[in-house]
Amino acid sequence: MAAPAGSLVAAVLAHSGRLDKEDLGTRIGRLSRRVEELKGEVCNMINKKYNEFLPSMQSAEDLVSQLEGLSSNIDLLKAGIENEVQQDLNIAVAEFSELKQQLERDTLVLSILKKLQEFDTAIKEYNTALLEKKYVAAAQQLEEARSSLKMLESRKGFELKILKALGTELTVQTQNMLYHLGEEWQKLAVWKLPPSKESSSLESAMHSELHLRTVPSKEEEIAGPPVASVLQAFAVLGELHTKLKIFGQLLLKYILKPLISYPSLQPFTEEQSDVFILRFKSEEPNLDHSSPMEVFDKIKLIFEVLHKYLLNVPLEQPAEDKKNGRVTLAELLGDAIWEELSDCLIQNCLVNSIPTNSSKLEQYVEVIKSTEEFEKALKDMQFLKGDTTDLLKYARNVNSHFANKKCQDVIVAARNLMTSEIHNTVKITPDSSVALPRLPDPGAGDHLKMQKTSKLLHNNMVNLENETKLSQYTFSLPTCRISSSVEKLMELAYQTLLEATASTDQCCIQLFYSVRNIFQLFYDVVPTYHKENLQKLPQLAAIHHNNCMYIAHHLLTLGHQFRYRLTNILCDGAATFVDLVPGFRRLGMECFLAQMRVQKGEILERLSSARNFSNMDDEENYCAANKAIRQVLHQLKRLGKVWQDVLPVNVYCKAMGTLLNTALTEIVTRIAALEDISAEDADRLYSLCRTMVEEGPQVFTPLPEDDKNKKYQEEVPVYVQKWMTFKELMIILQANLQEIVDQWADGKGPLAAEFSAAEVKSLIRALFQNTERRAAALAKIK
Repeated sequence: MAAPAGSLVAAVLAHSGRLDKEDLGTRIGRLSRRVEELKGEVCNMINKKYNEFLPSMQSAEDLVSQLEGLSSNIDLLKAGIENEVQQDLNIAVAEFSELKQQLERDTLVLSILKKLQEFDTAIKEYNTALLEKKYVAAAQQLEEARSSLKMLESRKGFELKILKALGTELTVQTQNMLYHLGEEWQKLAVWKLPPSKESSSLESAMHSELHLRTVPSKEEEIAGPPVASVLQAFAVLGELHTKLKIFGQLLLKYILKPLISYPSLQPFTEEQSDVFILRFKSEEPNLDHSSPMEVFDKIKLIFEVLHKYLLNVPLEQPAEDKKNGRVTLAELLGDAIWEELSDCLIQNCLVNSIPTNSSKLEQYVEVIKSTEEFEKALKDMQFLKGDTTDLLKYARNVNSHFANKKCQDVIVAARNLMTSEIHNTVKITPDSSVALPRLPDPGAGDHLKMQKTSKLLHNNMVNLENETKLSQYTFSLPTCRISSSVEKLMELAYQTLLEATASTDQCCIQLFYSVRNIFQLFYDVVPTYHKENLQKLPQLAAIHHNNCMYIAHHLLTLGHQFRYRLTNILCDGAATFVDLVPGFRRLGMECFLAQMRVQKGEILERLSSARNFSNMDDEENYCAANKAIRQVLHQLKRLGKVWQDVLPVNVYCKAMGTLLNTALTEIVTRIAALEDISAEDADRLYSLCRTMVEEGPQVFTPLPEDDKNKKYQEEVPVYVQKWMTFKELMIILQANLQEIVDQWADGKGPLAAEFSAAEVKSLIRALFQNTERRAAALAKIK
């Protein structure tokens, strides 16, 4: 059995070269049959061994060896088959891949040649259509050529040198097409503009004209391509938006904006055989600003003309530009200029129409209605699309704009008052007051209760009233002068709050806080804006002091007067100005005290030239001291005149008393410090002091009437702290030792009230020689 199997395998393996499919199948079939035969023999042997129990050991071993040999031969055959088949398979795959790549190259080359053919065909058809003035077809052919060129340029590895030439040709033809379209566009809409580049004046606007071609439908073919053809060609080339943007800017600059800005400008139309002319004429305006209704009518007329002769053209938009391909020229122009036109209408028309008084707010309904009609007309002409625009939203939001405008006007007016001259003054007396608005009494019921209570008390004859009454002027501002601008400022605050009581809640809150802003602005602006004058000019410092006190005085009750007439939000305690009072009082005091320090400095500087009041027997020293005294008195008299009838009397007297006290204190200190005073020195020092005592009270002239000032001149010791000290010094300069001791009176006399024991002893040592009498006198001063 082994021999036939071996010969079969040997025959299979001996075959060299390429395996034949039929030969291989035959051999595999023979091998399969041999396996079946072997399978039968093995089964037969197993059956005999385990079923018939025949002693066939030798034959079994022969079968095993045959089986092993056959298995080995099968493995060899399998390896040989796999080797041969794999070789043939690799060769077949390589051949197929080459064929596939060749086919792809051929296909690509074919597609490129096809695109080149399409490009050439498109250019030829474009030229034909352009000659026939079929602009839409020409534009479409250009776009097809551009599409073919883009496809060619996108093929990597096939960068043909001809592509550059094709691109140049396409650019040239596109520009040629745009030139022809531009020529046609210029025939449709002709601008005649003023020669000057300045387009902002009324005169230049009068020279602006727009001519629109009007061709009857029957003559369109003779006269040239229709409007739609030209515009559609622009749309296909993607240049329509650019053209409309330029046209829209010219329309805004030379027609729409001048109509909005100049009330006297009126649109004037003239229709001729083949052209419609739009120009302007000037009429005498009734007001500085046109009403929104008039402006809307003018703008509407312009768009009606444009819609009739130019804009009512349906166009097919490229797919990437619009989801809905159909769109009118009016819609495209609206997209280009509406935002800028709307802003111009708001800033130059609606803003000026916002009422400045709440009583006129109801009349503004006409403006809102007119705005709605204007927008509806534009939407009917397809110039506008969508919902409410910013223009209508602005008109409807009139309450907010009224509040904003009112607040802005109030702040501007207040700032103008603050930066006006301070020295223009008005006189304020306890009887005078701001013309307060008459407000309804919020507690009318309380008033009735009070009347009932009064009647009850009267009937029962019970009188709990205090006999001593406060003066009606107890809480009034004393007579003084304030800036007229500050009086107007307070009137502005009262009028604004009165306006707030009749306004909506939101407007009321805004106006209330605008009034607060007025006073905060005053606090910041006035001291800065008038800083130099307030430092240099004593009168302005006094007026500013009064201004601040006047404002603080009104702020105390300003909130209470309006508290129950404002919106509920402000009635809970927010409507107050009391928190501003300390700041204003401090502002006025600091300014005036700074001026007082300046004046004190000048007084001390003048007295420093008196040479310490020493050696008065020297004529030169005496003249210097006398000059210093005269300069101080002159300064005080000048201040007295400058502040006269400006400062309240009590403030005036305190201020002048403080300055005079400064001078007297300095003189007393200098004289008391002298170590040696001769008799002649004492006489001359006394003479200088007498000048101060005689003329010092005369600087107190708070009122213009001289006879009324005597009262205040007699009360000088009340306002000048060192007045009695100064007079006691004069007594010492002329007294003998005994008189000085009597004035001291064991520390209980008038001299002891003004000078210390050490100061009196020092003066005695300076005035008198060292004698027993002086020693005895000094002993008594203790």
